[in-house]
Amino acid sequence: MSDARSPSEFRYFDQVDAPLPRRIRSACRALFGVDAALPEETIRTFASMYYDADPLAEAFVDECYLGLGRDEGRRLLEQALEGGLDTIEDPPASLRALFADIERDPDWVDWAKVDHGGRVFRRWGTSVFRFAGAITLAAYKESSVAKPLALTGAYAGASTKRRFLETAAFWIAVSEPGGLRHGGAGRASALRVRVMHVFVRQRLKDHPEWDLDAWGVPISQADALLTLMGGSVAPGLGLMAMGYRPSREDIEATMHFWRYVGHLMGVRPRFYPATITEALQLAFVTFVKGAGTAGADGRQLCQSFLDAFRPEEDASLRDRLEDGLHRGMIRFFLPAPLYEEFELPPVGPWTLAPLVAFPFVFGAETLRRRVPRLDEVADRVARAERRRWLAHHLGDRPAEYRAVDRFTR
Repeated sequence: MSDARSPSEFRYFDQVDAPLPRRIRSACRALFGVDAALPEETIRTFASMYYDADPLAEAFVDECYLGLGRDEGRRLLEQALEGGLDTIEDPPASLRALFADIERDPDWVDWAKVDHGGRVFRRWGTSVFRFAGAITLAAYKESSVAKPLALTGAYAGASTKRRFLETAAFWIAVSEPGGLRHGGAGRASALRVRVMHVFVRQRLKDHPEWDLDAWGVPISQADALLTLMGGSVAPGLGLMAMGYRPSREDIEATMHFWRYVGHLMGVRPRFYPATITEALQLAFVTFVKGAGTAGADGRQLCQSFLDAFRPEEDASLRDRLEDGLHRGMIRFFLPAPLYEEFELPPVGPWTLAPLVAFPFVFGAETLRRRVPRLDEVADRVARAERRRWLAHHLGDRPAEYRAVDRFTR
């Protein structure tokens, strides 16, 4: 894919000389001795990644799901995941290619870092679920992110909570000890989500509302890269406001962990930040390049997500507490101008929930860092908390990771 192509709504070069970006760059140079932005060549590469997709998985879907039928394609995928390719007589060439790809570790992977990053992500417990959900709302200003969700009905209306819980189930699966190893549940979940994304991408590209010139391909490598940053650098820095104490090595390990998760999901960006500094420079570029054209779709998605855990009249105290924490995290971490632009209502004292948690989380984190034996205890506690939280809200229904059959319009 040529680095020359850029979506028309990638407006970085039109907006970077505006007063606010210029002030930010000047301040960063004066205080830290670095530019807030990535090098121009890297920015152009990032822009062109909006046209990068996942040809390997798309070939598998074309041959096995569309050529043989969806049920047969899914059966082949599940059999290969559960029993291995050897259990399939004469497996299709695209299925062999897909599994050969994920079974071969990339040259850059460091399994010690992957395991370290997964442990750090687990340590953030359910706080990282609420945080990730909250900061994702900022991306709903952009049509490339909001349109796929709005047109498929994901994260809209009554389906919002279910979809979010399935995402949380995925986060748990990939970050459990051994989840990404051969035969691990997280590895299988990553491939299922990868195939689901192919279906969404292929159907949306032909939708009359999809603007390829303005947004690139649906679920592009560029937007996927930003999602990986939203699970690593963003919580690594943001959750410090709640008392968590990750080190630089911890945060960079989560970057490596999510890079490998992305690799399994077919996210192979031509640029991936090597350091926290590069990740923050990417965040600056993302802030500046936005077109903010999602409009009513973005507002609806945000409003639906805010209401996702709204309790019934006879709800338990636990469910009312969950709703309050959910709303409080959104209000606290979503920038005030965006909160107002999305027309989200006040949440009252729940806004302070992250700050109320600070002394307890900070105290537990300090003890864990000073007493090595407590680190293992903290890991077990966080894992148990995540499982209980998911079981309470999701019940006995497993996460399905299925693409929707119809568009909302």
